[in-house]
Amino acid sequence: MPPATDTTPRLRDWLIFLAVPFFFSSNVIFGRGVIGEVSPFVTAFLRWSFSVVFVAPFIIHDGRACLRFIQTKTALWLILGFLGMGICGGVVYWGLTMTSAANGTLIYTTSSLFIILFQRALYGRAIRRLEVVGMVIAFAGVAAIVLKGDVAQLLRLDFNLGDLAILVASISFAIYSLLLRNPAARDMASLSLFAVIALSGALVLLPPAAIELAHGGMLPSSVVAWAKIGGIILFASIAAFYCFTHTVRVFGPATAGITLYMMPPVSIVMAVVFLGERFEHYHALGIVLVTGGVVLATAPFGKLKSQNRA
Repeated sequence: MPPATDTTPRLRDWLIFLAVPFFFSSNVIFGRGVIGEVSPFVTAFLRWSFSVVFVAPFIIHDGRACLRFIQTKTALWLILGFLGMGICGGVVYWGLTMTSAANGTLIYTTSSLFIILFQRALYGRAIRRLEVVGMVIAFAGVAAIVLKGDVAQLLRLDFNLGDLAILVASISFAIYSLLLRNPAARDMASLSLFAVIALSGALVLLPPAAIELAHGGMLPSSVVAWAKIGGIILFASIAAFYCFTHTVRVFGPATAGITLYMMPPVSIVMAVVFLGERFEHYHALGIVLVTGGVVLATAPFGKLKSQNRA
C-alpha cells in the first residue's frame, strides 16, 4: 500500500495529465450509437461492473487495503461511487438522450469552475490570477467550438431536462474530485482506489439498471454494441479514471479539473481521425484558445512567484 506523499510532478505525471482528456474523449468515439442500442443506466452498470472484473486480478495483493477502506470509510466509498459513477455515468447517458452534444459539452466543462469555487468556499483556497485568466480563455475556446464560431447561437440554446441532468453531473464531478483528496483515499494505490469506487458505482447503478430492464430496457444485442461497451470499459473507464485519480492526487483537483477543457478539441480531433468528421475553422480557434488557457492555468510560475515572496 504505497502512500501518496510525494506530490512533486514528474515527467510521468505530466504525461498522465495529458492522457486524461484523450481517454475521457474516447467515450465519445466508442459510445457513439450505444445510447440507441443499450439503455442509459444499463450501459453505466455494465461499464463499471466489467471495470471491476478487469482490474480485480491487478489488485489482489492490495485486497486488505481495499477491504479496510470499504469497512472504515463506507460513507465516503458509497458517496464516491454515487457521484463519480452513478450520476456522472447513468445520469449523463440519460441526459444525453434529451439534449445535444454541444449543450452537454458546454455545461459539463463547468466542473472546473465548480471545483475552484468549492475549494474557495469550503477550504479558503486562494484563486490565482493566472488560473482565472486561463480558465476564461479556455472557456472561450470551448464556447467557440460548441457555438460553431457564432456567438448568436448562445441565445438559441434550449435548455431542457437533459441540460439540467448534465449540470447536476458537472457539480457531482467537482465534488467527486475534491473527495478524492481525502487522506484515506490518497493513501491507497490509484488502481486499487479506482477498483473500490467502481464497485461502489456498480452497486449504486444496479437498482436503476434493473428498473430499466424491468420496463423494457435494452441490453447489448450485437457484436458491435459489445465492442463499443468494451471500448468504454477499457479506455473511457479504467484508463481515464485511473489517470484522472492520479492527476488529482499529484496536481490537486483544481488543476486536474482543467483537463476537462481539453476534451472538446481532443474529441473533435479524434472524431476527424476515427469517424471522418469535417474539421471547421472554429475548431482550430477553439483548440488554440483551450490549449493556451490550459497552459496559463496550470503554469507553475505563478506558484513559484508566491513561494519566493514567502
